Amino acid sequence: MNDSFITALNTQKSTTNWMDVIASNMTNVYTPGFREQQVTFKTFLGGAISDDYDKKMDQGKSTPGTSKENLFLEGKGFFLVKNSEGKSIYTRLGEFVFDKEGVYRDRYGNTVQGYILNDKGEIMQGTKSIASDLYQETVMKGGAVDIPTTNIKLWIDPNNGKFLGKYDDYEIGKDGTIYGKADNGKRSVPLYRVALRNFHNAPALYEFEDGQFLETEESGKPLMGTGEIRSGLLELSNADLSANISYYQMAKLQMEVSNKLISSNKELLEEALRLVGN
Repeated sequence: MNDSFITALNTQKSTTNWMDVIASNMTNVYTPGFREQQVTFKTFLGGAISDDYDKKMDQGKSTPGTSKENLFLEGKGFFLVKNSEGKSIYTRLGEFVFDKEGVYRDRYGNTVQGYILNDKGEIMQGTKSIASDLYQETVMKGGAVDIPTTNIKLWIDPNNGKFLGKYDDYEIGKDGTIYGKADNGKRSVPLYRVALRNFHNAPALYEFEDGQFLETEESGKPLMGTGEIRSGLLELSNADLSANISYYQMAKLQMEVSNKLISSNKELLEEALRLVGN
């Protein structure tokens, strides 16, 4: 026989977890890089229980960053950064800056990864170049990645104050190419291309820090990313405020029903004990 009291307790516990997730989503609506968490449920004779917690990987809106070093990724994919141990980490939050040694890093100190380019804008793999059209064809087909990346570094020569000793400035193009600018902008030389990655099952990535993901067996191996890059912008949270308000109302109603069932069962138990005592 199904125990309605156990059913109500299980549902109450799951609803509490659901409300905590909703509260986190609503609190972080304007947090750059935050990924909305979604709860799914399964039901059984003992009531509703939380089945899993999924990350919503849809794109968030853009917002002005603090400098042109910050990047916004429009479309699917992730930036690739590496920690001090060389571990690959994937993120949508392009809150990047060049440190005092000219190394491009994220807010956690991880190094932003890219490819070294030749003067034609082609990726260099050792002493050989990869034609731009071949690279683009691989990207569009979602091909696997076998091109090693490198740390991006734009050190400033202390003798003349120029980037890499000969460039007055730099800019970052929509394809992630970092150009060295010289001769008052008349000369533009491709130096690096910011590396992008994608996954067949991105929601299955493991989030070990806020906005920092690791690949899993379920996510599959990384593929070439296909998004476009906007310099000087950051991606806001992808949490939908209005939807989460609706979810909260649903959760609140579910909690009220569960509490009522628990209260009714408690009253019945107290009445039964009173009758037995008499």
